[in-house]
Amino acid sequence: MVFAAASTREAVLAITTQASRELGIPIVASFAASSALARQIEAGAPAHLYLSADVAWMDRLESIEAIAGETRHDLVRNRLVLIAPRATVSLIRQGLLTSSAALFTALGGGRLAIADPDAVPAGVYGRQALESLGLWDGIAGHLAPAANVRAALALVERGAAPLGLVYATDAKASANVVVVGRVPQDSHAPIVYPIALTKRGDADRRAHRLLQAFLAPSGRAVFTAHGFEPVQP
Repeated sequence: MVFAAASTREAVLAITTQASRELGIPIVASFAASSALARQIEAGAPAHLYLSADVAWMDRLESIEAIAGETRHDLVRNRLVLIAPRATVSLIRQGLLTSSAALFTALGGGRLAIADPDAVPAGVYGRQALESLGLWDGIAGHLAPAANVRAALALVERGAAPLGLVYATDAKASANVVVVGRVPQDSHAPIVYPIALTKRGDADRRAHRLLQAFLAPSGRAVFTAHGFEPVQP
């Protein structure tokens, strides 16, 4: 079983579908916030491979020996973007991340969709960025926190939130939103996705082959096709 960050859904399903045919076994993938998945693994969930959107949660699992540290690799990177519903994009001005006033005007009394800024990686990165840009204090009371980044994306897709902070790959995966702002990468910690086998997975040779499918050039190319960026050496 693969436990993977919600933002990796399309790429992971593409890789596991191909790997399932090659290995001759069904491969189940579960997608949620990296934090939620890590806690499940810590509690003994039967995962074989863990793909996180946050280094800290992988560090936590490695510190308690819930993953096989020697199988850990940094797989890809991502970026944060500000999105709006495609239907309303003509009403959105540029420069929304330059001042609280511009952001509030664009919100129009609504709330900013964001993954839980206290626990979910996308939300934690988002909070770091808003704090760095001097926007957090003004916007903290006008958030629409979501269980994971795809839930935040869904709020904007449905028009339930006029703006949202999500990964660039989430915006690329949706035909119903448009990027209206790109978050400076130096305003938050690097968004790196580490991957590793759990202790259960380390004992299964098929899990090792699955891990190699992710790490192979063909696997990394799948992530690139979905908007992820390679990890710089």
